[in-house]
Amino acid sequence: MIPAPEKFPTLTPEEYFTWEEQQLEKHELIDGQVYAMGGGSKNHSLLAAKFITLFTTHLEGSGCDTATSDLRINIVGTNNYTYPDVSVTCDDRDKTTTQYITYPCLVVEVLSPSTEAYDRGSKFRMYRHNPALQDYLLVSSTRMEIDLYHKKETGEWLIINYQAGDTIELKSINLSFPIEQIYRNLDLTPETESTQFL
Repeated sequence: MIPAPEKFPTLTPEEYFTWEEQQLEKHELIDGQVYAMGGGSKNHSLLAAKFITLFTTHLEGSGCDTATSDLRINIVGTNNYTYPDVSVTCDDRDKTTTQYITYPCLVVEVLSPSTEAYDRGSKFRMYRHNPALQDYLLVSSTRMEIDLYHKKETGEWLIINYQAGDTIELKSINLSFPIEQIYRNLDLTPETESTQFL
């Protein structure tokens, strides 16, 4: 995230919605301050698109909605708004809002060097207080590796690391798939992975 100019005024959610409609790029609203969302790499975009296609196909007719990075999430109990790469909501309360959802059961963030620390740290700390959220998926864009933060029935969060050969299980939407399905035909950066998955 890139902070707005130092003297940028604190915004209410209504002011933020109005202001952002006039901007060329998306911004998150955290504690009244706006933060520009940087652009992603080719792999970042392709990975997000694969998840959107996979989830949309799987959830067709279920009443659940899969959203792209253009849809905000309102952090429960706050005036904070974030833009995840992919989100899924099955909550009827989210059908009454047009500019954001509040109760996703699944959130996907594709990692990039500039956002990984934020996605693993502050952003997850905000998301984890949402009673509807069950699965938080962090997806590497440079190697075949995905971390799943899954909320158990006890409320504790379990972290599962998936790599080549593993099958990812998303209990939030009753979906399992091999990790290779997501990374197929992606060129991963030579520094960390020299193989193209076909």
